[in-house]
Amino acid sequence: MARQYDPRLREFADSREIAFLEAVEKHGKPTHAAKAIGIHHSVLIRALESLEKRAAKQGYSPAHDLTHVVPDGYLLKGASTYYNKDGEKAGQWIKTDIDRDRQAAILREFAESLAEGVKALAPITPAPSHVISDLLCVYPQGDPHVGLHSWWAEAGEDFDLKIAERLMCAAVDRLVATAPAAETALLLNLGDMFHADNQRNESQSGHKLDVDGRWAKVQQVGLRAMLHCVRRLLEKHKRVILRINRGNHDGHSAYALALMISCFFHDEPRVEVDLSPAVAWYFQFGKVLIGSTHGDTLKGPDMLPIMAADEPEKWGETKHRYWYVGHVHHQDVKEYRGGVVEYFRTLAARDAWHAGQGYRAGRDMRLIVLHREHGEIERHRADIGMLEAA
Repeated sequence: MARQYDPRLREFADSREIAFLEAVEKHGKPTHAAKAIGIHHSVLIRALESLEKRAAKQGYSPAHDLTHVVPDGYLLKGASTYYNKDGEKAGQWIKTDIDRDRQAAILREFAESLAEGVKALAPITPAPSHVISDLLCVYPQGDPHVGLHSWWAEAGEDFDLKIAERLMCAAVDRLVATAPAAETALLLNLGDMFHADNQRNESQSGHKLDVDGRWAKVQQVGLRAMLHCVRRLLEKHKRVILRINRGNHDGHSAYALALMISCFFHDEPRVEVDLSPAVAWYFQFGKVLIGSTHGDTLKGPDMLPIMAADEPEKWGETKHRYWYVGHVHHQDVKEYRGGVVEYFRTLAARDAWHAGQGYRAGRDMRLIVLHREHGEIERHRADIGMLEAA
């Protein structure tokens, strides 16, 4: 009697194994199938036995009453099946474990998709011919939350991947157009670049979130938007420094984004991507000292003492000291002994949970112009209404 193979094995098979299954279906016996496609029958039989074992590891082996397939990236660790007095299956416990090889393959596929998404970008913009060396333009990006999904009927505002990318790019376009030709620009992402940190649509701490699109797609959109921002700054400024703070939503994804952008611009000396994993980050520009953090761990009243403790030499060399912070999604500026702590708004809409909690802050992005001797001398604002009307 000819050996029959379960048609559902195709779900777990590669292209070679599918060809073997089709040959068996067509010719009946494995020996006949192997002869028809020009291989020894033992090669075909071993390949299909291996396929059955791999399917069983993923939870599919009907001969053993296993029909619940585990998610991609996981393995069947164990199964306990119990039967009633008539020998019929009454229930089953399934235990899973991480399939590290498969998860590595998923990450490789993700990396390939990212690389595919940036192939068509134009060459790097040439440096501007005239810049002002005494000025620094700071572009604080307050919590972009790329991937967040909001429905106007539930949250009062619509927000998705397309809106997030459009607003982020439009805000930077508008601010760059109004910025003075400072020699140096600091693109300062204040954290929570991404709404979720993994393909389970969870924050770093495991909270379930409303997300628009698959994790890999969200990462691609975030990368594409940030590359646009850097390239636009290169049109106006000779030197661009990028700092991406890790947020409480995207502790892993944010650092991966910084690494990707660093690789993209590795041959461009005008772009510096800071890769420090530190929670508190500092940058000195003449007599100006900037500190930045997401804001979920350090509190406002503590920030200036922390700056003085972390950077005593820079503290002594400067007289204009600023902390630029995200996390709270609303504007708040307070002057303490030694400097100013400022929290920035976001361009992202509120989600259903925040709408229900009463959050109603405005939405915008700022540009702050600093002089190396005199500190802040001007600022510009891109309001959500301006961007949506454009």
